[in-house]
Amino acid sequence: MKRIAVFPGSFDPFTIGHEHIVKRALLLFDEIIIAVGTNSTKSDFFSLESRIELIKQVFSKESKISISSYSGLTIDFCKQTGSNYIVRGLRTSADFEYERAIAQVNKVLDNNIETIFLLTAPEHSAITSTLVREIIRHGGDAAKFLPVGIDINAFKY
Repeated sequence: MKRIAVFPGSFDPFTIGHEHIVKRALLLFDEIIIAVGTNSTKSDFFSLESRIELIKQVFSKESKISISSYSGLTIDFCKQTGSNYIVRGLRTSADFEYERAIAQVNKVLDNNIETIFLLTAPEHSAITSTLVREIIRHGGDAAKFLPVGIDINAFKY
């Protein structure tokens, strides 16, 4: 059986922390679907199309990765794509508590889908999309928090 994992998030924007989690997850799974979700509780800074294009640039040479968008429950997206795993990165204990609750509810919704937690590398633990957005919003240089070669000014926000 093919091990397919979904790495869901709003990725607004996709950071080096996200990139590092995906690269590590590649060692564990046959295929990874980076699922760019629309979150009804957040207002997006970058357009959905821009976020998808940025991620496509980062992984353009990686055949085991695909990028999709979705709305609704992540667990439903997993069922639609035949994914048996959800990958989540954890930076802090607060992340763990939040993600644990979601994983437990997902387990009740579908017992066949496992959530796998990967700890963020220490050097990326302070990086959040929220902080990167604030740097960009105020004209700062966010390049050191983004995947190499990404020109954030080329994307719509």
